[in-house]
Amino acid sequence: MITLLNISDIQDQPVLYSTFLLSLLAQLFKKLPEVGDLDKPKLVFFLDEAHLLFNGASKAFLAQIEQIVRLIRSKGVGVFFCTQAATDISESVLSQLGNRVQHALRAFTPNDAENLKKTVKTYPTSQFYEIDKVLTSLGTGQALITVLNDKGIPTEVVATHLVPARAVMGPCSSQTYEQITKTSEFYTKYQERIERRTAAEILEEREAAALAKEAQEKAKQEAAKQTSRSRTSTSRRQTPLEAAQTQASRTLAREGVKLLSRIATGILNSFFKKK
Repeated sequence: MITLLNISDIQDQPVLYSTFLLSLLAQLFKKLPEVGDLDKPKLVFFLDEAHLLFNGASKAFLAQIEQIVRLIRSKGVGVFFCTQAATDISESVLSQLGNRVQHALRAFTPNDAENLKKTVKTYPTSQFYEIDKVLTSLGTGQALITVLNDKGIPTEVVATHLVPARAVMGPCSSQTYEQITKTSEFYTKYQERIERRTAAEILEEREAAALAKEAQEKAKQEAAKQTSRSRTSTSRRQTPLEAAQTQASRTLAREGVKLLSRIATGILNSFFKKK
């Protein structure tokens, strides 16, 4: 089964592109179980435009990708980096790649000639081919190939004519596309688009719910305060009869105090007169 993941819309953003692919490989490396050295991998990645991965890459990124490429084979996963020249790939990563399929290289400029020399040095020495001349004379569908044998030793370099794909080498028509899509076993599962909630949307909903709950609590507290105030003001209010009784009591109290004062004064006066 072949799956094509088109991320051409971010290929002009090397940092984002490399971060995405590294994250994908890292997740596989962490989650897949150890299977040892299989004769045939369970999953193979072909990373096109691989030079975007290493363009301006940091040392931390190179160290991480080197570790993954070195150890992910034990998970039953193979990784192929597709690019124009071997010099596009970091030396530390290139040293971990045993299988090489090199199509034609042209040397039109001094820089091209220098890159050709560097590429030739990365191949095993051949007694049958002058690698620098073969690489510049390969035609369409031809490639210089070397792989690792059963003992992990690079095989002799061989100029090979690749078998063409048994398919139309070009975009299919809309009718063919519809037919292939609707007859696929995945059509019933993926025909309906599902817009899942993102983490940002979930956080926004939680924040809105928290704000609504806080506002509701404040409203309850304010309502309780208003009720308490109304009860207090109601308890302090008096009816006209109660107000009259209170006023009368106060008047009687004042008159009683005056009367007692007069009585006390008269008693004292009479007492001092007798003296």
